[in-house]
Amino acid sequence: MALMDFIKKQFIDILEWTEGDDGTLAWRYPMAGNEIQYGGSLTVRESQMAVFVNEGKVADVFGPGMYKLTTQTLPVLTYLKNWDKLFQSPFKSDVYFFSTRQQIDQRWGTTQPVTIRDKDFGAVRLRAFGNYAYRVADPKLFHTEISGTRERYTVGDLDGQLRALMLQHISDAVASSGVPFLDLAANQVEFAQQLATVTAPAFEKIGLKLEGVTVQNVSLPEELQKVLDQKIGMGMVGGDMGKFMQYQTAQAIPKFAEGGGQGGGGIAGDAMGLGAGVALGQVLAQNLQQGLQGGGAAAAPAAPAAIAPDQVMATIEKLADLKAKGILTDEEFAAKKAELLKKLV
Repeated sequence: MALMDFIKKQFIDILEWTEGDDGTLAWRYPMAGNEIQYGGSLTVRESQMAVFVNEGKVADVFGPGMYKLTTQTLPVLTYLKNWDKLFQSPFKSDVYFFSTRQQIDQRWGTTQPVTIRDKDFGAVRLRAFGNYAYRVADPKLFHTEISGTRERYTVGDLDGQLRALMLQHISDAVASSGVPFLDLAANQVEFAQQLATVTAPAFEKIGLKLEGVTVQNVSLPEELQKVLDQKIGMGMVGGDMGKFMQYQTAQAIPKFAEGGGQGGGGIAGDAMGLGAGVALGQVLAQNLQQGLQGGGAAAAPAAPAAIAPDQVMATIEKLADLKAKGILTDEEFAAKKAELLKKLV
């Protein structure tokens, strides 16, 4: 009976793997109880590696190339099986192939806002998403730590773990980049480089190499987005406080006019909350004075427009808020505050 089993047994003389689809990281050659012919051929293609496993222990690792399976090309397996140099019988071993191609366009993103610490604003919450690419770099480590004895291990099987590793290191990447929180959206390349740097060691621990990271979007909280918009407005007028108030007025006039047609209470109040109510009165008074002078009428200089105390206090409070957020300096705030206090009725 044993002789008949030996006759019926098929010996494998060619070992190779032709990847049938994308997304496979590790594939076990189907032995089905067969043995490998001594002197057989092992073909490992470019972007592949092969691993021989004997009784659960990783033996020999092969890179791209064609190999004749002998005691010379299988030194570790020869040692584990105690073969002598004259050994020429078929043998049993598990063979795993690994794809070392880049696995591109892998997505990462924050399902919930992530809290990070910023030197200017303290604890803030952000959302971000992008892509990353990786490859199997150490098949022996990947086999022992991740894929194991499974017949097939895919990108999808690993997706959740790698996505978590990316998100886990966002705070470290922000801290390492040295980029202020408000400038992150404009420095996505630098942020991506830092995220790759701090995350790569975690990939290496499981036999992978992180090839690249891209950041497609960084979303700021709504309240900080408003601060950023105001900062941009200050930049447009060169940091001049008087021009900034004129800029705010120009932004508020259409809303003020629209509110006037609809009753205007709420929007007019918003405009005054921004300091536009004060500046709007000044602009209108100046325009009226220039119109009278242009008509040839000799008139004395117009007296400064009177401002209600509640409007002055609302404007000072708004300016104090801008100072607290770093948009105004202490000197600019003090100068504007003094100017407003002089205009109290």
